[in-house]
Amino acid sequence: MEEHKVNAMISHFTIIGTIVALMMNTEKKNQFVSFYTRQTLGLFLCFHLGGYFIGYFDSWFASTAYWVFFLVLWIISFAGLMNNEMKLVPVLGEQFQKWFKNL
Repeated sequence: MEEHKVNAMISHFTIIGTIVALMMNTEKKNQFVSFYTRQTLGLFLCFHLGGYFIGYFDSWFASTAYWVFFLVLWIISFAGLMNNEMKLVPVLGEQFQKWFKNL
């Protein structure tokens, strides 16, 4: 498996994996890895920040819907990675690329 694909894959596993992938991508910048680290960083940050507010709703339905929504976005991102495509996650993918363009 190509090194850039492995680095992009690492970014999909927890926020720590994203930070590790960012560090591994500093010397030999790879556009593919940068793309996926921006996508996953955005997903993880939105998930955790939004989860803070979802926690105020005392509803298993809201929590479950929130988890499923982000799981689907994560799966879409991971599937694009496995197909060697730079596939934006729906809804916020373009924003993630703009917000983290310097990574």
